[in-house]
Parts: sequence; C-alpha cells; structure tokens
Amino acid sequence: MTKSMANSSAQAWKSIAWLTLLGTAGSLGFSLALNYLLLFADGLTPFGRGVVTATLVPLAIGLPLFLLIGWGRVEIRRYRQELNKSATYDGLTGCLNGTVFTSIIERRVKKPSERGSRSGAFLVIHPEHLRSINLRFGIEWGDEALRLIASTIKSSVREEDLIGRIGISIFGVFLPGATEEDAKEVGERIRARVAQVYFAPKGAEDVLSIGVGGVVFENELAFDDMFRSAEQLLSRNGTDFELSRLPS
Repeated sequence: MTKSMANSSAQAWKSIAWLTLLGTAGSLGFSLALNYLLLFADGLTPFGRGVVTATLVPLAIGLPLFLLIGWGRVEIRRYRQELNKSATYDGLTGCLNGTVFTSIIERRVKKPSERGSRSGAFLVIHPEHLRSINLRFGIEWGDEALRLIASTIKSSVREEDLIGRIGISIFGVFLPGATEEDAKEVGERIRARVAQVYFAPKGAEDVLSIGVGGVVFENELAFDDMFRSAEQLLSRNGTDFELSRLPS
C-alpha cells in the first residue's frame, strides 16, 4: 500500500470515527433531553411517558438514518452502472469498446448457440480523410466526425447487429445470421447515409466518407480471421465496398 493510499484510508476511518461519536452523542443527548422534558409534562403517566419516548426517539434517529442509508445505496447503484457502462462502451462514440466487442464474438464461437443459424457477416468500416480533418480543423473536429459516423452506423444496422470501435478510427459491425444480400444492403446503406451527414467544421462544410470491407461466412469464425480478411479487402479497394465469402 502506498503512502497516499494509507493516508486516504486513515482519513476515511477518522471521518467514520467522528461520525459515530457525534451521532451517538447526539442520539443520547436527544433521548435524555426528551425524557427530562417529559418529567414536567402534566397529565402523562409513567407509562405514557415511556410510550412517547419509545416512539419519538426511534423516529428522530431511525428515519434520517435509514434515509441516509437508502440514498447511499442508490448512489452506489448509480456509480456501479456508470462503471459498468464505461467498461463496456467507448466513451467517445457510444459503441462497444474493442475488448468487449471482440470477447462477445469469441464467446459465440467457443460456445455455439443451441438454435439459429451460425452464418453471418462482418464489416470493417474506416473513416476516410480523418487525419486531414484533424490537421486542418483540430482533433476535436476529428472526434466529432467519429461521433457522427458512429451515430450513422448505429441508425443503419439491424436491431440484432453488434457495433464496436475496434481501433482509433476503425469500426466493426457483426451481423449474425446475415446473408450476402443483407450484408451488402447494410454496408451500402451505411456508406450512403454517412455521405449525407451534414458536417461543417468551423463553418466550412465538408463531406464525410468511409471505406467498407466485409466478409460473409457460413459458420461463425474467430474475430481475428474475420477482421484480417475484411481489412485486406478494405485496404485493396479503398472506398469501394466489396464482400468476400470465407470458406466454411
């Protein structure tokens, strides 16, 4: 344990100790003060005083205490959801991050589904001219271009498809059960919609374009095999979209 961690832990325990001490002292003081005041209350029997004390003390102490505990549980749940989200999704584009995207595909390969087709397609999408955008307008506009492209991809695929940001400027789209016609339709739709996106960095309208490479398979393959083949097509054809059928 580092010195800073030790100091932080000591401060935390010190705060807990003070809270415990002050909370206990406050509860004890409230109980004593209430009992003292009830001694001078007219018309109350000893039993009545006991009932009042037994009712008011738990309410005064327990109600705010349980409210505080409940609020703490809500906050912990929210922080846990945020951590899970940050560990699953890419913070810039909202797509699955590369690690999660790859692991989902690999789990499908290692654990075949009991029903349903094992065929499908895999697309690799690479934004064109992103480096030029970064140099001309700044990295923040390059990030905006990536956000717009990611949003367009998400609105262009099917509900069951998976989208991941698998590189700094590379997206992967996994289309389970897709035929060659399905994959072509999705790929062309993404290209067409990206070209229609309004993008005007610093007021100067610019055109976004992407390169798409894809493979179709009869039986689900390892991520590396699909990515390598799709990336080779993308590198060879540039902005032209072409699909390749992988052997079973």
